[in-house]
Amino acid sequence: MTSPSGQKVQRRLAAILAADIAGFSALMGQDEEGTLARIKTLRRDVIEPKVSDHQGRLVKTTGDGFLVEFSSPVEAVRCAVKVQAALASEATHAARPGLQLRIGINLGDIIIEADGDIYGDGVNVAARLEQLAEPGGICVSGKVYDEVRDKLPYLFEDQGEQQVKNIARAVRTFRFSAVTKMAPLPGAISSQPLTLPDQPSIAVLPFNNMSGDPQQEFFADGMAEDIITALSRLRWLLVISRNSTFAYKGKAIDVRQAARELGVRYILEGSVRASGSRIRITGQLIDAANGKHIWAERYDRLLEDVFAVQDEITENVVAAIEPHLYAEEGYRARNKPPESVDTWGLVVSALSLINKAQRKSNEEAQALLRRAIIREPSYARAYAILSWAVWWETFCYWRSREGGFREMTDLAKRALALDPSEPWAMMSYGFSLSTMGHHDRALEEMKRALEINPSWALGRTMYGVALLRAGYSAEAVNETGKAIRMSPLDTFAGIYVAFHGLTLLGERRFSDALSFLRRSVVAFPEFPGHHNALISCCGHLGLVEEAQAHIQQRNQIGPPITVGRLRANLGDYAHCELFIEGLRKAGVPE
Repeated sequence: MTSPSGQKVQRRLAAILAADIAGFSALMGQDEEGTLARIKTLRRDVIEPKVSDHQGRLVKTTGDGFLVEFSSPVEAVRCAVKVQAALASEATHAARPGLQLRIGINLGDIIIEADGDIYGDGVNVAARLEQLAEPGGICVSGKVYDEVRDKLPYLFEDQGEQQVKNIARAVRTFRFSAVTKMAPLPGAISSQPLTLPDQPSIAVLPFNNMSGDPQQEFFADGMAEDIITALSRLRWLLVISRNSTFAYKGKAIDVRQAARELGVRYILEGSVRASGSRIRITGQLIDAANGKHIWAERYDRLLEDVFAVQDEITENVVAAIEPHLYAEEGYRARNKPPESVDTWGLVVSALSLINKAQRKSNEEAQALLRRAIIREPSYARAYAILSWAVWWETFCYWRSREGGFREMTDLAKRALALDPSEPWAMMSYGFSLSTMGHHDRALEEMKRALEINPSWALGRTMYGVALLRAGYSAEAVNETGKAIRMSPLDTFAGIYVAFHGLTLLGERRFSDALSFLRRSVVAFPEFPGHHNALISCCGHLGLVEEAQAHIQQRNQIGPPITVGRLRANLGDYAHCELFIEGLRKAGVPE
């Protein structure tokens, strides 16, 4: 389409979020400079980070408002809810009344100017919806509601068709009511249980300060807040907001009652105890339905840098919790009648099967994932996990390398086309690029996955292997070692041990690598790759007799090991010659 001047007009479909500050004129009348400073802080500390987190673009700010463009209405609504929750949380701690936003969201066609500004009915309707919203509220159009109603755990109230200024047709509007699993506001905890959602759900209760020192209260609160934030990055997990969970602060808590009131399946609780220069943090994950303790850990640290300790513990807690939640959800799905298992249940059950690294389990996992894709063809994670299953199948020589890696790549690309921010897809696609020798692109893709989920131990391990292949052996050891420290007991740990041993081998730390590689073949005896690395390590250490025993075991589970076959497989990797040198010293035939 061209404009009357002959210039081509750029159009696209977008979700538009319009927000303004309620009572702006009155606030300016009371304190003009202070209000402007508060708005700048709001933009810097809340609006810009939340918009960035949800892949939006802040188009412009007006004196009292913000205009934001999103490619996805789901992300637009998520962002709006997070912004309002952040403002509500700040208001509970502020000495003066907090700023309140009214937010309207519409999905429609827009015109994009050369300077990035946007116009059109898509924008105009969003602005009108904003005016219909209450202070602290969100109002969305019928188009947005249709897109998010089955994808987000939020309740909306139908406000009917509204005639709004300068819009020819009436606009169907819906008012955001609540997160379906959100507790009442602090001070008004309800005894009525909420219905459990289909997806996994968790509440992080305020950590107890066991120090007897009120000065440590900030650390206990900070731990819980940071863990809530980090868990919120796991998009498959519904995390109750701080504003709801901190209603329980200072109260004697019955975990099961709290879970009923918050409408969640899992509760994380913990405590902080400081003594002199040391601090101890404990945490435990509980299945509230039966009181079962799924995970518990204690962390003892020197309190030299309080924020560094806080960051480290948060990362470790989240990394440890995630795989345990996967395992519990898989167990829950397997104990349901087959016809009642939802798409999420199929995927998480498949993941547990893949982790066994056994041929039959892998076949069962792939069958579940293909069922999930038939049931919900737009579910990106199902394609991404299937790509991971195909990688295992190919690496274990259960199918041809060429066909397997091609399918792995195709599935990962399909997942990314459906959801460009799916971390499993980024990892799988990045690793397929690494396998093909495209190291720079591989590292970029896999690093993006870790930026989305920094506490993902499996993603960090695979990133370490990609670093090794690209020639960054010291960095590789650091990444694979961090994965083991982050989550030493989960179901992926056998993989972590094996690949940490491989990166140590690549760094010529053969003695250090040996124990890890020995453990890896015990954990996954059916995986030829672990045997290959152990044979090479034994060769470098002169343990020829042990190497020969492993060669015999290795040849029973895959094509006979030869220097030529391994060179062909590893030829694009920086550690190839070192690996081959160890094989020759171990007596592997050419």
